[in-house]
Amino acid sequence: MPDTDTPAKKKSKLKWILFLLLLLLLIGGGVLAWRFFLHDMVSSYMGGGDSSPKTEKVEVQATSPVGLTIALPQFTTNLADPLGQRFIRLSMEIEAADAKVGEELARQNARIRDSILMLLSSKSYADIASMESKLMLKSEITDRLNSILGPGKIYQVFITDMVIQ
Repeated sequence: MPDTDTPAKKKSKLKWILFLLLLLLLIGGGVLAWRFFLHDMVSSYMGGGDSSPKTEKVEVQATSPVGLTIALPQFTTNLADPLGQRFIRLSMEIEAADAKVGEELARQNARIRDSILMLLSSKSYADIASMESKLMLKSEITDRLNSILGPGKIYQVFITDMVIQ
């Protein structure tokens, strides 16, 4: 009789060992998937695109200039969709080098509004739907403002309100 109990115990131990090996493989696969695929996507979505250590990000933020924040008037225009039924309403503030930029904004108001409205009306809903494309839009607006006002006058654009319908 002792011979019949031994194979049952060996099968029971073998099942547990196989179960533990399978569990370890699943955990290891999950960690590898996080490390190589999901970690980069989450960090680019949450923190600006690179997977560099936080100390480098803090250094970049510490050296960035802090200027005067100026509100721009609200922009409303149709989007470049095939049916022409979508529009965008955008409110933003800009971070400028100094108060003289505010005076220059008032003088160049028509050129600035024209440039931003042309940019917005050239975009379709698909062009501005994702987070990356919104960041790209902010960069394009900053570039257009600096091309009108002079290089380095506008540090950043802050979108304070955006409605796409």
